[in-house]
Amino acid sequence: MEKRYILSMDGGGVRTIASITFLKKLEEHLQVPLAEKFDFFIGTSAGAISCLGLAINQMPAADLMNIWSKENLIKIMTNSSWETSLGIMQINPKYTNEGKREVLTEFFADKKLKDANKPVAVTSYDIEKRLPVLLTSYTDQEISVVDSGDATSAAPVYYPTAEVGDRFLIDGGIVANHPVLHGYVEAKKLYPDNELVVLSVGTGLNKRSLKGKDSKKWGLIGWMMHDLFGLMVESSMDHELAEELIGKNYLRINSPLGRVNRRLDDSSDSNIERIISMGESWWEELGQRTLDLLEL
Repeated sequence: MEKRYILSMDGGGVRTIASITFLKKLEEHLQVPLAEKFDFFIGTSAGAISCLGLAINQMPAADLMNIWSKENLIKIMTNSSWETSLGIMQINPKYTNEGKREVLTEFFADKKLKDANKPVAVTSYDIEKRLPVLLTSYTDQEISVVDSGDATSAAPVYYPTAEVGDRFLIDGGIVANHPVLHGYVEAKKLYPDNELVVLSVGTGLNKRSLKGKDSKKWGLIGWMMHDLFGLMVESSMDHELAEELIGKNYLRINSPLGRVNRRLDDSSDSNIERIISMGESWWEELGQRTLDLLEL
């Protein structure tokens, strides 16, 4: 039975640089572009944007890092209003989406999802219908890549809701920050007679303990101060289900954050260095297992 290779990439803001660091090492050892090796791509938020780069632009893994250059991160994280700059209670989204769309346009211009060389899916969520959404190259062919990238990364609090046609969409991390199960189901539809091999790359897990007794007194502000959004997108359950469902044909690349800031938007030089180090440590620990999974 022919094998088909699936790449799944988590959301995680700037921490996606760890995922790309790992994939860059993988591509160097494969000696074949990831855009050729994998047959299906699925991603959430920042991970989705990388998947779009691979599937549509057929970008080398090293070039994906250019999307998240220091200059582009400054554009992507342009403050939206005066209260954000002053550090007081936010009324509006923390950032505008104008800089993000500018960066997406720089890399994807006017391309549409139908321009994908390999099937690609990105997660999002329709807030009016209260339904998860998969934007795919085979069912949403006329949607622009810029709109898709904007929608899948429209994280509440951080960015405004994205308007795509007549739908209002937000970050897919709300329902599937670790989109491996969605990708597996989609790939089964596309390749029903093939054996599926799945590589899932995370962005680090926040394992900082919270104080149980104190949490009994937290309201909205208390929970927001203690990473409510991070708790909502915790992905360990999806990993455990994928292990049971896919078995030996599945490998998860991830680890606790360690010294990496849990915040999705800490683009300081020191934090970026820690993120890159985290990605390098993943390769040292799991690189050979990944090559074995991909039969090299």
